[in-house]
Amino acid sequence: MAQVSGQGTIWNLPNYWGELFTADVRNTPFLSMIGGMSGAGLQTSNFEFPTSSEYDFPAAAQPAITETASLTAPTATEAVRSQVKNVTQIFQQAVKLSYVKLSNAGRLSGVNTAGSDDPIADENAWQIAYNLQIIARNIEYANFNGAYQIATSAAVANKTRGMFAACDLTGGTAVAAAGATLDKALMDELLRTMFDNGAMFIEPVIWVNGFQKQKLSDIYGYAPDDRNVGGVNIKQLETDFGVIGVADAHRFVPAASLLLTDMSVIKPVTQPVPNKGNFFYEMLSKTGASEDGQIFGQYGLDHGPAFAHGKITGLATS
Repeated sequence: MAQVSGQGTIWNLPNYWGELFTADVRNTPFLSMIGGMSGAGLQTSNFEFPTSSEYDFPAAAQPAITETASLTAPTATEAVRSQVKNVTQIFQQAVKLSYVKLSNAGRLSGVNTAGSDDPIADENAWQIAYNLQIIARNIEYANFNGAYQIATSAAVANKTRGMFAACDLTGGTAVAAAGATLDKALMDELLRTMFDNGAMFIEPVIWVNGFQKQKLSDIYGYAPDDRNVGGVNIKQLETDFGVIGVADAHRFVPAASLLLTDMSVIKPVTQPVPNKGNFFYEMLSKTGASEDGQIFGQYGLDHGPAFAHGKITGLATS
């Protein structure tokens, strides 16, 4: 199994009879949870956008103001605000299928049985949908693992910051496990530190890979005795800081990491092209006997304030 780079022809895109399957990630639950690719979040006409405007208070203390001192107003105090920003980035895919390929839908390769048909009724439509799925997968990956980069010229790509990088911003929580196995003590440290940093725990969700998902079930799981049913699948945690959801295991989350995000402050940001929209398909100029088109869109992650999120990294994976 592979992907063709460039022109799709009858020779490099053979038709096969049989039900279609892929072992790769198709679901994008994080992207779906925040509104998807349809522009349900924010729209911008500037590739830079703010994720938060923040301020803080001085340390709380008990005043000791005498009557005499109160006769004179104290030194004025004003809050200085700061802004954190992220960027949208380009996601682009192209489809190029020869007329010969499109006109040979009835030619099947491999094992065939009388009466069998190609499961792909429209090759061009299927390849467009396939490329949209590539974009969705890449967005989902960037939502977790994106490394921030801002364009300084047409030759430098914008790259949106993902959730793991957002936890490293000022106020975010990052717990280093240093190779330790995930346990309740590490989870308690994460939650307690997030609370101390100002996390609100409004809509908290834990994201982990398969190995750490099993560890969470081991740590928090309790199954009543039953002769016919066994096992646990932890979906939420009851904690001192509220109920925390646990998402299904996600293969785009690094195996040695755990991420806790407050979904209430996270939004997708799209940057539509005037008169075209965002993540649109358009035909390209023809240079020969083929259907040529591209999908284009711009997307960024509004991750909200860093103090709302936290992560554990460097966990044992065996």
